[in-house]
Amino acid sequence: MRATSGRPFLFRTQVALLMLALLVLLPGCASTRKQGTALERAQYAWTGAVRWNDMKTAWQLVDPEYRTAHPISELDFARYEQVQVTSYRETNATAGPDEAMREIQIGVINRHTMAERTVRYTERWRWDAAAGTWWIVDGLPDFWAGE
Repeated sequence: MRATSGRPFLFRTQVALLMLALLVLLPGCASTRKQGTALERAQYAWTGAVRWNDMKTAWQLVDPEYRTAHPISELDFARYEQVQVTSYRETNATAGPDEAMREIQIGVINRHTMAERTVRYTERWRWDAAAGTWWIVDGLPDFWAGE
């Protein structure tokens, strides 16, 4: 009879430990979910800005450290106005808790020559916990690479 009376106590102890473990892990899941949602929003904003040639808005999504180290002039922004993005397609993506990457194919037309070409671009993202946002770490796409 004693063996059966110890089982409820053991069961309650196991349940209590399981609940404690879930309580400890739950905030981590919430923050990961929050970061995932924030990444989706940042990538959506980035895609929209690049797709519609709004490079000044896209520039605001670039890591502030990169912007400080690699400032863009009005002439640089004017150069982006010489092309029209015609497509923006993700071909591969990976994401971790603090870093993410997307391989992108961008269709670009030169507005003067009407020549179209496809540019491959790798987006690398980093989570900034202090700012609570994701930043693209390599600047704006280089539509003139290989020309």
